Amino acid sequence: MQYLLPFFKWSDTSWIGVTVRSSRIYFPIIETFHLLALTLLFGAIFMLNLRLCGLVMKNLPIRQVTRDLSPWLLWSLVAMLATGYVLFAAEAMKCYSSEPFQAKMLFLFAAIAYHFTVFRKLTNTEREPKRVWGVAAGLVSVVLWLGVGLAGRGIAFL
Repeated sequence: MQYLLPFFKWSDTSWIGVTVRSSRIYFPIIETFHLLALTLLFGAIFMLNLRLCGLVMKNLPIRQVTRDLSPWLLWSLVAMLATGYVLFAAEAMKCYSSEPFQAKMLFLFAAIAYHFTVFRKLTNTEREPKRVWGVAAGLVSVVLWLGVGLAGRGIAFL
């Protein structure tokens, strides 16, 4: 991870990192928006997973549920990533050596990659996926996104 050190140093000394770090109010305000975006994202993902598993909205096609939830999912992800970078910049050098931060980034990359590849293929189709594949895909999705959230909480406490 040594090759990322210049990016961490640059982020730590950037105007946004210095501004947020030197204010008592900016960090909690930005963190509030970050957590709100995370909550919306998790809500959309959770509902989509429940539908994929066949537990809710059984009368609606999976593709329609996906289409209806996609704007919530996409914009909350964008907001979460934007506010997440600002929070990161405020304490980039702390994050550099933080194992929970590294775990969060791995889970986040895996969750986003999984969602926009495998998960999207299963949910953006006219045909209902077989129940076993829906449940398996839903469980993998939940584990990855919960990993993001739990590792994120670990950053503050570990």
